[in-house]
Amino acid sequence: MSGRKRISDVFAYILIGICCVISVSVLIGIIAYVFIKGIGVVDWSFLSSVTSVLNGTVGIAGNIVNTIIAVVLTLLISAPVGICGAIYLNEYAKPGKIVSAIEFATETLSGIPSIIFGMFGMVFFVEGLHMGYSLLAGSLTLSLMVLPLITRNTQEALKTVPDSYRQGAIGLGSTKLYMIVKILIPSAMQGIVTGVILAVGRVVGESAVLLFTAGSAKLLPNDIKQLLLKPFQSGGTLTVQMYLSATSEGDFDTAFGIAVVLLIIVLCINFLTKLLTRLFNKSTRTV
Repeated sequence: MSGRKRISDVFAYILIGICCVISVSVLIGIIAYVFIKGIGVVDWSFLSSVTSVLNGTVGIAGNIVNTIIAVVLTLLISAPVGICGAIYLNEYAKPGKIVSAIEFATETLSGIPSIIFGMFGMVFFVEGLHMGYSLLAGSLTLSLMVLPLITRNTQEALKTVPDSYRQGAIGLGSTKLYMIVKILIPSAMQGIVTGVILAVGRVVGESAVLLFTAGSAKLLPNDIKQLLLKPFQSGGTLTVQMYLSATSEGDFDTAFGIAVVLLIIVLCINFLTKLLTRLFNKSTRTV
């Protein structure tokens, strides 16, 4: 290697290192600032009660329940549709204009701003289908938003499975459905789970869609009946409440406290993704 190439390599290495340091520093700075501003607000009362002027309490328990309901409903709707759609596109559909059109539509959906999904959900689900502001309307809208993410991740995961698995199963007399359920899906489970977890992270951090469709109620269900009826009622998630606390109510302490809770949830989701990836890698190597 010439001296010029060595100098350029060293310069590129230093430049990449500087970019990495800047990225990590910005992340650490944001996390540290949010934690310093909001960690003093977070305690058991803050997590287990609701805001009440009469009782003099400030809490986000109702918002936590609403967030969990929104995540569960969204996954129940989008995960089966996205996974089955990816299986059809990758295993059944013949390459052509129809498949290209579906993939193009999926990629276009993934690039649409969330505020547009929110406006569509308000017009179609809230007003058109007369659902009103409810967690169900918000979850249906969120399902449309995360569907491309789950579909594309599942499709790419299925593409990584060697064709020899398919040919061997069919050659041994297996049906195509049995081969997909027993061989392809377990082999691609790492990518499928990663896509679902990423979808959960996007749902947890979404606010624009839910402001237009789910409303901002923060009441905590008192019994099982109220909990079962909650999807059909208005409900504000953690991100919605954080936005309202910082803008409409001017309560920045509560907003930063919610931000701390959201950061912890997002970090846990990322660590869970890494953990599951390692577990699936170990199981694959063992097999």
